[in-house]
Amino acid sequence: MKKIAVIGLGYVGLPLAAAFGEKREVVGFDINARRIAELRDGVDFTLEVSREELAASEGLSFADSLDGIADCQIYIVTVPTPIDEYKTPDLTPLVKASESVGKVLKRGDIVIYESTVYPGATEEVCVPVLEKMSGLTFNQDFFAGYSPERINPGDKEHRVTTIMKVTSGSTPEIADEVDALYADIITAGTHKASSIKVAEAAKVIENTQRDLNIALMNELSMIFARLGIDTHEVLAAAGTKWNFLPFKPGLVGGHCIGVDPYYLTHKAQAIGYNPEIILAGRRVNDNMGPYAAAALVKAMIKKGQTIANSRVLVMGLTFKENCPDLRNTRVIDVVKELEDFGCNVDVTDCWADNSEAVHEYGISLVPEPEKGKYDAILLAVPHREYAQLSAQALRAFGNSNGVLFDLKGVLPLGQADLRL
Repeated sequence: MKKIAVIGLGYVGLPLAAAFGEKREVVGFDINARRIAELRDGVDFTLEVSREELAASEGLSFADSLDGIADCQIYIVTVPTPIDEYKTPDLTPLVKASESVGKVLKRGDIVIYESTVYPGATEEVCVPVLEKMSGLTFNQDFFAGYSPERINPGDKEHRVTTIMKVTSGSTPEIADEVDALYADIITAGTHKASSIKVAEAAKVIENTQRDLNIALMNELSMIFARLGIDTHEVLAAAGTKWNFLPFKPGLVGGHCIGVDPYYLTHKAQAIGYNPEIILAGRRVNDNMGPYAAAALVKAMIKKGQTIANSRVLVMGLTFKENCPDLRNTRVIDVVKELEDFGCNVDVTDCWADNSEAVHEYGISLVPEPEKGKYDAILLAVPHREYAQLSAQALRAFGNSNGVLFDLKGVLPLGQADLRL
């Protein structure tokens, strides 16, 4: 069997490496030496792979230097593909990873990308870097594949091996080999796309579709708020029809849904097409943080509260519940907007790492908020520890005139003062 190197050991790379490690020899590579040291000790801070699962992956080893992956024949790149402050794709991690792989690339090797990109990026951006660094010729000396990740952080039911995998290769023969490679570990099956571009496009529209559906719910939420109708009641009624899609309003962050559409719109604009619907959905979702903050402030004013120097507790900072992932969390938009209104905001999160919150957002998490202290409590991320609390228990953090905002509508109707 060919030896595999998985480049990047985050939420995507580590579960993949561990799955392959149960079947064959695989090296997990990451430039973060601390991360490698922790994994060698059986510790995964993302909580995606348990100590027991790491131990069971007998073929898995770790390296933070290129020497450790130089003898591999298949390289799977799973680095992040973020956007910059101007909502433009930032391919820097992808290019740097390609440079690293290019330094150890040999004749006959295959480089497979799992990072979400726009259609064409693998062959137009990554392959030239591999050729330049290796001195080899694409589809003659080495080959490429693309198999988009479908990791759902924090989801213990839908794991890497139980989600159908889209695969592709730069030649028909390589497409077959890449498909067979993944089929060896993916119990849910594989779908071999006709080209790398088709596989890239399939990935980017998965999250674009979800983004647009949530944007519709968010827009409906704003309309129904003006009509004095509870959105979640409306959705529950409409959901009694068999083909109604069960999307709900909320903040759209994370490494996928809040980012991937911009990769597609970037490519569309580069070829002269302005994607109006996709960008309209992005505008709606990007504005939900300020909208939620303004709605809370209005509710506080209606209760006779003074906004300047008021105290607000935000419960949850991660981009989704029951997950420590802080990447591209849009809760930060709510926090910043409340601070702009003059509120003093405390943020607590029982899943997030405080040092990461400080590093990424300048927020020092409050480990145990004081009860009876706050003018408003915003349940932003319903981690199971928060969701199991009653409305009375949540209100206990507030003063006698406190406002309770249930952002995602997890409490029964009427128990919170406000929800989207």
